[in-house]
Amino acid sequence: MRVAVFSTKPYDRQFLSAANKAFGHELVFFEPRLTRETCRLAEGFPAVCVFVNDELDAYVLLCLAKNGTKLVALRCAGFNNVDLRAAEELELTVTRVPAYSPQAVAEHTVALILALGRKLHKAYNRVREGNFALDGLLGFDLHRQTVGIIGTGKIGVCVAQALRGFGCRLLGYDPHPNSELEKLGLRYVPLPELFAESDIISLHCPLVPETWHLINEEAIAQMKRGVMIINTSRGALIDTRAAIRALKSGKIGAMGLDVYEEEADLFYENLSDQVIQDDTFARMLTFPNVIVTAHQAFFTRGAMEAIAQETLANISAFERGQQPPGLITTAWLRPATTTTS
Repeated sequence: MRVAVFSTKPYDRQFLSAANKAFGHELVFFEPRLTRETCRLAEGFPAVCVFVNDELDAYVLLCLAKNGTKLVALRCAGFNNVDLRAAEELELTVTRVPAYSPQAVAEHTVALILALGRKLHKAYNRVREGNFALDGLLGFDLHRQTVGIIGTGKIGVCVAQALRGFGCRLLGYDPHPNSELEKLGLRYVPLPELFAESDIISLHCPLVPETWHLINEEAIAQMKRGVMIINTSRGALIDTRAAIRALKSGKIGAMGLDVYEEEADLFYENLSDQVIQDDTFARMLTFPNVIVTAHQAFFTRGAMEAIAQETLANISAFERGQQPPGLITTAWLRPATTTTS
């Protein structure tokens, strides 16, 4: 099948091309994101392969459908950038990769917690400048900290298992409790209780209308002073402006972000020789107790191999007239679940 692959970097070409040796699809790589301006590049392609910051609103989907596309294959787990109702009306099949490597994202989550807790980002810069003083680097023991995990799907489970090994007390919130985590010692509680009791809050739920700005002024007001917030899921789970106000007041003591709600024009690009035009994001970067990584939590060799394999398997299943294993339908738009993978 001819596939237009958007938002491609050299590493995407590397892993998709290697995996495609076993599938034999005709992959045509496009560096630009799929947007209203670029959707005509997909003309004549029965399938498009897209990533987290590609735009698949009703306009783009209509453009794709008119130009012969039948399949939208996401090479990621999240699908908040796709208008699923429009896709269904246009008879477009949409697939995703739901569980490529939960360990990769979970390990990055723990890395952010440890880096912030022991101020490793500050220590690294100091030592390189010949400053070996310890003033201002006082950290805390992760052991016995209370960690609230919002969303206990595959990634949330891996995070809980890792933090249990550090001796953390675990709280969880998810409409669908996982009995295996309860055996591990995690206690499911309502969100207000999780906010009030957690020293660290880690987000692992999908972005759906009900979870948009889940962390907002009201939620932050319920949290402990000095709480650490980690987000390796989707940027719009956090109201960034509310978070900035809480960082300024000291209500939020530290924040680790691998995602940002307006990241599409920033992440995955080298902007080192430009002035960042997003004032909100630029303000976030000024805080010494904030670490931002550019949506790289998934970015391991094992995860990239799995993403390529599962994406191409979805495309092959569609080509054969079978139901792809990663099929998404509008059923996902029913009352929200905070389970993610």
